[in-house]
Amino acid sequence: MDTRLRAVVSRLLADGRAGLLVAVALGWLFVVGARFLLPAVLPQVKTTFAVGNAGAGLAVSVVWAAYAVMQAPGGVLIDCVGERLLLAGSLALTGAAVVAVAVAPTYLVFLVGCGLFGLTTGLYGPARGTSISRSFPRNDGAAIGATLAAGSVGSAVLPFVAGSLVGRVGWRLLLGVLVVPFVVLAGFAWATVPDRRADDPRRARSLVGGVLAAVRVPAIARAVAAATLLLFAFQGLTAFLPTYLVEVKGFDQATATGLFALLFVAGAVSQLLGGTAADRIGERWVLTVTALVAVASAAAIPFVDGVVSVAVVVAFVGTRLAMAPVSNAYVIDVLPPDVQGSAWGVLRTGFFLVGAGGSTLVGAFADSGLFDEAFFVLAGLAAVAALLYARLPPRTAAKRQSAAAAD
Repeated sequence: MDTRLRAVVSRLLADGRAGLLVAVALGWLFVVGARFLLPAVLPQVKTTFAVGNAGAGLAVSVVWAAYAVMQAPGGVLIDCVGERLLLAGSLALTGAAVVAVAVAPTYLVFLVGCGLFGLTTGLYGPARGTSISRSFPRNDGAAIGATLAAGSVGSAVLPFVAGSLVGRVGWRLLLGVLVVPFVVLAGFAWATVPDRRADDPRRARSLVGGVLAAVRVPAIARAVAAATLLLFAFQGLTAFLPTYLVEVKGFDQATATGLFALLFVAGAVSQLLGGTAADRIGERWVLTVTALVAVASAAAIPFVDGVVSVAVVVAFVGTRLAMAPVSNAYVIDVLPPDVQGSAWGVLRTGFFLVGAGGSTLVGAFADSGLFDEAFFVLAGLAAVAALLYARLPPRTAAKRQSAAAAD
């Protein structure tokens, strides 16, 4: 495995865009790491604002829903103002948003801060995908996989550190200090990302018909539907996994957040290898197998006890993250080039907005004494995604469908 990972890195560095890749990946590391830091400190947030699991789940859903809402405007802005301004601006604004969340005096203000965090990070996602896809046309799966793997590293490290320190320094300080890396990385992104934009910004705003035609392509619709189901399931699972491990399995918070970190470590490795495997053998079976593993691992969570057995299952849960680089590279490449940014943003709004409901659903199940049953529902959704992926056409056939729809 070490040899394969080194080969992936060598291929990406050979493309001569290392600075851009590092800047975008580091930004994503902190964007996603900060997002998953919140579930790690939910027990303390619940205590601070005197809310239950449903209230805590609503806060996580607000982050994801606001993130989703910003995807379509973010995609259109790619075609209007370019990726450099969006990436750097998103990071700078997110620095202000984490401060707003950290100093919130009431639960309602906390929810507003969560919404601001979701909106500002929402600008990052579409531009991250298109900037990498355009810069690494020969290795788009591997490059997107490396970027998303950096996000998984952030999702492992930041929540683990938070879970270890929250008892001593509090959740507010842990969130507030993130303003520093966000501001620094905003400058790094501005210095390294090319200034690309549409020749005529008014043209990008007039492509509604082209966008609608693109998102109705059967191959794209099938891939996005499957990704939406997996995202809903993953969002519901990860929002409450640390809480579940503490309240149901009886682990202390440091152990629970350590297991939560393991999920994303496994995910980072899976993203690197999954993107490369798809570049070589095609997307359909990589995505189908990933979804089937998601089914088995989610369904197994209620039946395992003890650190070792839970760690094994959690690591398998993390392999679900291999789906993202493979699915993203597939969909972005299949979209017509003249509406790529706008269409990608619209699609991301759809699947993230639906996926945002996962944490609220699991929170409601938990407050009804049905925590275990929630995992079975999530496994069922992943099973439907596996069936959709099994019918996904090769990328070349999907691009023919897309070209026909655009004519």
